[in-house]
Amino acid sequence: MELLTIFAVLAVVLPSLYIYTASVVSTRFPKLENKSICLLIAHPDDEAMFFAPTVLALTRPEIGNHVKILCLSSGDADGLGETRKKELAKSGVVLGLRSTSDVFVVEKPEFRDSMTTTWDAGKISDLLVSAFAPQLNKSKGASSPPTASIDVLITFDAGGVSSHPNHISLYHGAKEFVGALVAGKAGWASPVDLYTLTTVPIARKYSAFLDVLPTLLSWAIGAGKRDKKHPGGLVFLNGLAGHGSFTTAWKAMTTAHKSQMVWFRYGWIILSRYMYINDLRLEKIKRK
Repeated sequence: MELLTIFAVLAVVLPSLYIYTASVVSTRFPKLENKSICLLIAHPDDEAMFFAPTVLALTRPEIGNHVKILCLSSGDADGLGETRKKELAKSGVVLGLRSTSDVFVVEKPEFRDSMTTTWDAGKISDLLVSAFAPQLNKSKGASSPPTASIDVLITFDAGGVSSHPNHISLYHGAKEFVGALVAGKAGWASPVDLYTLTTVPIARKYSAFLDVLPTLLSWAIGAGKRDKKHPGGLVFLNGLAGHGSFTTAWKAMTTAHKSQMVWFRYGWIILSRYMYINDLRLEKIKRK
């Protein structure tokens, strides 16, 4: 009976503590406001499986961001590309995007959906330049400031969360893109901040909202200087219920990405800390 009592108390106390922590983080931690933001993903469902807390936080109307999703494949490995593109657009709106027109899917042979294929970083960078800084090749002089049509680019880190080579390729391509914006322009800061989603060890990966304490400790140690305009680290915590919470992330997966909802996806939704918690780091880009 004592053991059952302990479990019963924990079942009430732990979620309550998490909900309180989530409310504190949402009001007191660094945030991005009035920014044009692009989430760069590799496959339809990445936005819900890995980045739901980020998208839900950044699309809150009162903070004035305009968030778009750029996906570099239709996830056509099983011949479901057209279906998955529609699912991505639906999921984006569930997660708070203004409209389906803010979701873009690229279909090129060089960005084939594959567990064994590494995409070329230079080609990813070129695509991002074409999309967000087409004037770059016309203004290579050091005297002209670098410009871009987005303020923030968000993608995977070097671990890719799941070690997927497509995810990892986005990291290297995004870094090359941001580096290209300031190449040969000494004294100018990049117009685009690159934030990457932190990969965590497997024990933390499947600890659901219980990973909140390690996440906050990691953020406190590694976020760097507290720059309001360019925070060194960001933390986004989903609430457990209600609009814009874990239940919204659940809906984005289960009602939008129906073609992907095999049995083990439910285990991911319940246990993965990425459905509850995202922490991002501002990447330091070396100049060329």
